[in-house]
Amino acid sequence: MNRIILLAALAIVLCANAFGAGELSNRRAPGFSLPDQNLKQHDLYDYRGRVVIIDVMSVSCPHCATFSKVLEGVKRKYGNRVQILSVVNYRDNQAAVKKYMSDHGVGGSFLFDCGQMTASYLQLSPAKPTYQTPHFFVIDREGWIREDFGYNPLYQGIFEGEGIYGIIDKYVGPAEKANGAINVDGE
Repeated sequence: MNRIILLAALAIVLCANAFGAGELSNRRAPGFSLPDQNLKQHDLYDYRGRVVIIDVMSVSCPHCATFSKVLEGVKRKYGNRVQILSVVNYRDNQAAVKKYMSDHGVGGSFLFDCGQMTASYLQLSPAKPTYQTPHFFVIDREGWIREDFGYNPLYQGIFEGEGIYGIIDKYVGPAEKANGAINVDGE
């Protein structure tokens, strides 16, 4: 009996990974402009032509801390071919984000949202007023949400391991080599 349950759970994970995930995918990514921890504005349109990962997270979320470290690996692997934007909401302030970055050894852009951007991406409504963190979106080079994943133990390999690389590889494509150096997006 346990073997049947294990096989069923494995089949669910494989199907989710094979077909992408998330009911919030396959739509134009809503535009936004949000300030980061240094008060620099980040407009989604400025990243058109690059793959963007939007990570909706909270500094008090233990799964978010683990996922932030996974995203550090994404930065190392893909460099400027992928832009990662971590989004925190009104409960997290600049001091809390600064402490989170220091405590977990992570960098990058942490954007502050009053709730509107998050509500738009997660399609929150009076009927669906809450969400769990972390939740990330993969936006392709043309500005379409292609995949989204909310934390779930079935996606542990994505949020805590290297499973995210297979997802990103579908949208980034291989780096081109020119004279022995990597040429990223014609740069």
